[in-house]
Amino acid sequence: MNQPHHPGAEGDGADIAAEFEALRPQLTRVAYGMLGSLAEAEDIVQEAWLRLGRADRAEIDDLRAWLTTVVGRLALDALGSARARRESYVGEWLPEPVVEEYEAADTPTLDEAVSTALLVVLERLSPAERTAFLLHDVFDLPFEKVAAVVGRSPAAVRQLATRARAHVEAGQPRFPAGAEEEARIVAAFAVAWQEGDHAALLELLDPDAVMRSDGGGKVPAAGKPLVGADRIARALMGFARAAARQGVEPDGRLARVNGSTGLVIHERGATNVYSVTIDAGRITAIDIVRNPDKLRGLTESGP
Repeated sequence: MNQPHHPGAEGDGADIAAEFEALRPQLTRVAYGMLGSLAEAEDIVQEAWLRLGRADRAEIDDLRAWLTTVVGRLALDALGSARARRESYVGEWLPEPVVEEYEAADTPTLDEAVSTALLVVLERLSPAERTAFLLHDVFDLPFEKVAAVVGRSPAAVRQLATRARAHVEAGQPRFPAGAEEEARIVAAFAVAWQEGDHAALLELLDPDAVMRSDGGGKVPAAGKPLVGADRIARALMGFARAAARQGVEPDGRLARVNGSTGLVIHERGATNVYSVTIDAGRITAIDIVRNPDKLRGLTESGP
């Protein structure tokens, strides 16, 4: 993306642009955490840049806080219409995955602050709760600033964040895997699936694991989540058998999905991105995005 430019004194414009570019990754995470859509997040960050161009720079004493507040407001406004659209969404709605080559794990675009597991939990919160939690707990914006975003008192925002925090803690892994364990488990899952090893899949899956699939009405996907290790294992083996009957050998690889180890699988011209959540050494959730509208830019050669 070309570096933005504001009219005016060349030196001042260059300084502002450099500051903004340094903050862009965090601002994108804020908007993405609110909306679950990278494309919409990037549009919002660009709008924040335009608003900065119209603002009096002398009145901004903390650029990071000012921009985070602007992005938060824009994202909160967009969240209302996004939720309305999701009410008519076909099947399960899952966030747009951010996919990177696995070898680029040292410098991921996103981190655990906006993991798929967190985004799924955030969908259960009210817009105000989601905003309060993300801006304060994840991105360290003071309650006074968050209050300006949601239009409530700092005390009310504190309560919103407390309620949201309880929901998030209940829905997040209690004993998440480290990077090496995560990679080992996801790789073992891929091998067990490919080899049709039902027993091995059961060993890797938590008994109460859930598998969700988002096709957006564009490609086939399960209409409701599958719950239970045995049901998930049987479904995965069914996928493998169906591909084998058609003479299709899926092309799969490990990838960095929202900062965690996941899978990208290409088969029959379709792309599938698997986000895997691990707790206490077992897979507790598998979230599969198949909707091609959410996977633009992914090819068989890489993200």
